[in-house]
Amino acid sequence: MCGRYAATRSPDDLVQLFQVTDWRPEETLAPSWNVAPTDDVYAVLERRPRHEGAGDEVRRQLRALRWGLVPSWADDPKIGARLINARVETVHEKPAFRRAFVRRRCLLPADGFYEWRQIDDPATGRKRKQPYFIHGEDDQVMALAGLYEYWRSPDVERDDDPAAWLITCTVITTEATDAAGHIHPRMPLALTPGDYDAWLDPRHQDPDALRNLLTSPAGGHLNARPVSTAVNDVRNNGPELLEEVT
Repeated sequence: MCGRYAATRSPDDLVQLFQVTDWRPEETLAPSWNVAPTDDVYAVLERRPRHEGAGDEVRRQLRALRWGLVPSWADDPKIGARLINARVETVHEKPAFRRAFVRRRCLLPADGFYEWRQIDDPATGRKRKQPYFIHGEDDQVMALAGLYEYWRSPDVERDDDPAAWLITCTVITTEATDAAGHIHPRMPLALTPGDYDAWLDPRHQDPDALRNLLTSPAGGHLNARPVSTAVNDVRNNGPELLEEVT
């Protein structure tokens, strides 16, 4: 699974990197070296404007969404804490994800992600979980394939009240490769820039064609380095979490 990642790029950087045309400064998020489930995260997505006469036009947006997808039919938004990941093998058929897979796809920018491996601790003679930070060798932004969904709160009367809507997202995972495969059997699936347009375009709704975009993680090699167990506590957040430990 993907349960933690780092996302420290500024919205100005992300707007340029992903050719975003719509951005809301009021949704600015602080850099995070320890993104955890239910945190707000940046997502790149494409939507049709709602105004009359927009036709088939779509606009690329940078939005702040909550990590942990809440299906539109959910009775309780707390279900999102259990839906932080969607397996690439079944994302197109699972009830919680299949509608979003066809209509509401996004990219989740990340510097890298964390995974844990069980090791023998020479100091205690016992086994413990060692966290690793996994990132691209070139340290470029990873564009994690994701889905997003709208959930309507029954406690708010008017649709035009911002409090009526909760927008959430999930990360698609795949079998781990390269350095990540030595740490954990699963990893988030990152897309290559050449696939961004097809993945984000809401007019593309053929499940088979969309699945073909997810056949393998983005090209390039991954590095993994052991980092401090301080990352285990979601209250810890700072660049020191990425420093290699012996």
